[in-house]
Amino acid sequence: MSYAIQSGDTFWAIAQRLGISVDALQAANPGVNPSTLQVGQTINLPGGNNNKNGGGRPPTPPHSSNGKVVGATGGSNGGGDFVPYSGPASAYPHPSQWASYAALWKQNSRLMGYNSSEQEIAFIHEAIETVSASSGVDVRAILCIIVQESGGNVRVGSTNNGVHNPGLMQSHNGVSFNPADPKGSILQMVRDGTEGTRDGDGLKQLLARYGNYYEAFRGYNSGSVNRSDLNDPVGATGNYVQKAANRLMGHEWPGGIEDEGVEKEGW
Repeated sequence: MSYAIQSGDTFWAIAQRLGISVDALQAANPGVNPSTLQVGQTINLPGGNNNKNGGGRPPTPPHSSNGKVVGATGGSNGGGDFVPYSGPASAYPHPSQWASYAALWKQNSRLMGYNSSEQEIAFIHEAIETVSASSGVDVRAILCIIVQESGGNVRVGSTNNGVHNPGLMQSHNGVSFNPADPKGSILQMVRDGTEGTRDGDGLKQLLARYGNYYEAFRGYNSGSVNRSDLNDPVGATGNYVQKAANRLMGHEWPGGIEDEGVEKEGW
């Protein structure tokens, strides 16, 4: 079997996504330099029984987006105080009111710098745009959930309340940071949270299910949604959606940037 290299791919990321070992992938491509992969380049996939755990992850389905980074332009300059949004999704700000991606990145990348290096932060920025283009999910929503779940700390620990939630977005049985492949593992962490894993939905699937970002956020945090009251924790974090909305508006409040930790409490 063969595989065409996509934007942001590394051998490690491909191996994780397809459920194969890096060694097996390298053995199937003895003439390929993993450091110089090019988009569209074709590589061989190992066959037979090389898959880890008797199967591992299924291949990622073909991307249905038009390749455009969603939410990268437009938006306000942000600012303002915390607003206690509540009720159904219709009571929350429309995405057309959100702050611009540039403003939100400037605001939130400060937090990332507490625990991640400049290079790692650059990889997060690149991964967000790559995954937005492949998934159709707004870059601002992806950034918001990264900050909400981990503060942009690539080495954040995992939570386990019946479900293993690792990585930048505390995804559903996804991958964690790999210091041997920082770029590839960061990209895969963002993919897992946005595009989902074999074991659970990401923002893309939840957005398709609920039809709006706010209910998708509640579903991401809790696993279920009380559509009339998005502050209903349904077993998880009560103000999760409220804080997400304030982040997307570029609002600032005491502790809103500095004290973020892991938010996911269960599915």
